[in-house]
Amino acid sequence: MPAVPPDALLITVAPTGAETSKADCPQLPTTLEELVTTAQECEAAGAAMIHVHVRDAEHQPTLDLALLTDTVQALKESTDLVVQLSTGGSVHDPLDQRLKVLDAQPDSCSLTMGTTNFGDDVFLNPWPFVCELYQLSQERRIVPEFELFDLGQAHALVRLIEQFGLPFGGRVHCDFVMGVPGGMPGTADALVAGLSSLPPEVTSWSATGVGRTTLPVALAALSKGGHLRVGMEDVLTISRGIPVQSNAQLVERAASLGEMAQRRPMTSDEARRQLGLS
Repeated sequence: MPAVPPDALLITVAPTGAETSKADCPQLPTTLEELVTTAQECEAAGAAMIHVHVRDAEHQPTLDLALLTDTVQALKESTDLVVQLSTGGSVHDPLDQRLKVLDAQPDSCSLTMGTTNFGDDVFLNPWPFVCELYQLSQERRIVPEFELFDLGQAHALVRLIEQFGLPFGGRVHCDFVMGVPGGMPGTADALVAGLSSLPPEVTSWSATGVGRTTLPVALAALSKGGHLRVGMEDVLTISRGIPVQSNAQLVERAASLGEMAQRRPMTSDEARRQLGLS
């Protein structure tokens, strides 16, 4: 299998999330039709993977298996993107329902490596749940993306791999989620500290800056040779006081930043090779 060229930049788009309401942000894609259109636009702009949260008919976050399955199927039929489902859902979703997300058969799933204070809420990821979800992803041949909200979660990844071995596909991809109130700050110093804590098995990593940390984190990640996750799950302004009009706008900016760093957007086929999905 040919190696992915080092100048290839994996851009992941996280278009919806579970926190922002449709009423507060009408341009947020919450219906299946809106999500498919967004995915196609973002693929054309340079994204190779989509991180998906699903909403119900009232635009509320849901882990309804039928909706998840229909969404995965529609995205696979209408794009070549790597489809990654969130197993985090919203901070209020019970652990047993979050495990059932894998029944929708995505290419990839998020796997958060520990419990995090999330603003005024708690994003619960106890160790037994992390282990069960990881083993389930291995059995289902679904590639996890390890989400790291704090430095201790990088060390937890070391422990997980030591205990249960490598993921399906043999590649280890993680994403630093930075700037969440209660998690690691969205700074270059925090990113460097996180990178120094990763296990040697890690084969690729990306970074996500939430809110006003979006640009600092993106620039720091590019300077260290990493990849980027962008999208309206994480930021709702394109510049100070200017609302984002579409997820494609954020992907286009990420691709432009990559071009400045002499990186070009990774294709979906390259992303599959990078993640061990080929």
